[in-house]
Amino acid sequence: MLQPTYPYYLANKPQSPNADLEVIDKYTGEIATRIAVANREAIDLAIQKAVEATEPMAKMPSYQRQDILNHCVKRFTERAEELAVALCIEAGKPIKDSRGEVSRLIDTFRIAAEEAVRMTGEVMPMDISSRAKGYTGMWRRVPIGPCSFISPFNFPLNLAAHKVAPAIAVGCPFILKPASLTPIGAIIIGEVLAETDLPEGAFSVLPCGRSEADLFTTDDRLKLLSFTGSPGVGWDLKAKAGKKKVVLELGGNAACVVDEDADVEDAISRIIFGAYYQSGQSCVSVQRILVHEKIYDDFRQRLLAKTSTLKMGNPKEDTTFIGPMISEKEAKRLDSWVQNAVNGGAKLLCGGNRQGAMLQATLLEDVPANAEVNCQEAFGPVAVLTKFSNFDEALKMVNDSEFGLQAGIFTNDIYKAHKAWNELEVGGVIIGDVPSWRVDHMPYGGVKESGLGREGIRFAMEDMTEIRLMVLRTPPHKM
Repeated sequence: MLQPTYPYYLANKPQSPNADLEVIDKYTGEIATRIAVANREAIDLAIQKAVEATEPMAKMPSYQRQDILNHCVKRFTERAEELAVALCIEAGKPIKDSRGEVSRLIDTFRIAAEEAVRMTGEVMPMDISSRAKGYTGMWRRVPIGPCSFISPFNFPLNLAAHKVAPAIAVGCPFILKPASLTPIGAIIIGEVLAETDLPEGAFSVLPCGRSEADLFTTDDRLKLLSFTGSPGVGWDLKAKAGKKKVVLELGGNAACVVDEDADVEDAISRIIFGAYYQSGQSCVSVQRILVHEKIYDDFRQRLLAKTSTLKMGNPKEDTTFIGPMISEKEAKRLDSWVQNAVNGGAKLLCGGNRQGAMLQATLLEDVPANAEVNCQEAFGPVAVLTKFSNFDEALKMVNDSEFGLQAGIFTNDIYKAHKAWNELEVGGVIIGDVPSWRVDHMPYGGVKESGLGREGIRFAMEDMTEIRLMVLRTPPHKM
């Protein structure tokens, strides 16, 4: 279903100056298609066109932006299977997970369409003292201007959508750099946007190399940089971004606490999903599993039994749960982390075998605190099992991390749930489920090394706008 080649999009129009980017089928290792690559001159022109589109985008009425987003919803729905197959090929994501991501792409644009006509402000009484008698304040949100977006390989559709859809909803022109490993979905998004009446220059989708991509970060004509990816790259980009606003959605080593009163079978079914879906390549994948000592042995036995049954193989088959990691290099990296943990005294309960980019669902226990699989972001199908004796201890273990994205808590005690919400140093606490759970309108983001700012349509729209105040004075003789 893939085309032999794809263009990039510059100022709303397809351009095919080359076909230099080879997109690899992550399961077969064969070239699946080729994509046009933007050079520095093309990126510079895209930024200039975005600047020129700033005024017409800002003046576009809300209903028109909503119509554009609704057109995207319609077309993505019509092309859902095409998008899912492309995602399965370019990311190696099992086809069931690929179809799930397409449904989230559609959800994200649908939510943005709803929010496009709900961007409200506020009337403020100003007469807090006698000197302000007769004054009234009103504020509203206005688009921040041209935006720069850099999206990652692991959710190439939905995480691009979380930048693109809010930008259209508020009226910001943008340039998007998709991950070079998984650019097809973003190009198809560009193809659909090109069917609309967005002003010329409103969007560009530009696969490019890292050296050319520095303009996405350093160019002062861009007023916001939104980056999703690794912490090392993200913080480096922030340091280079100058005066522009920066939103960072970075990594994590998410923990899930299973307290003594939890429904063990339910917790295991959700943790299996949270730890190993799409081969664990999610920044909120369950990496650290903390289980109360009273239920630990039973939990361990049942979790091990289910983890051992997960099918690994061709992601195009409906029954496959574990597909390839994004590259053999990444699989080798994580495999070495597992071996380092075992050499340091950890016990390998299951998995640990690698063939090329395929790494088995792996479960470890007794992992040293300083082992990479415990304290860094694994970003693959590996989870660490740990015992705790009381809930306060478990919360401290969750917080003992340089990351702070989301955490999951399985407990039936509302007071413990509230305590976790109060004390955990994370952006989100998910009660009764895994940290991997997300719906696309909720505020999503982290603290510490996990980033700055929040995604989720309404919250991204706030980042992409500035507050503009008007104060109205009523002269005394008019009062």
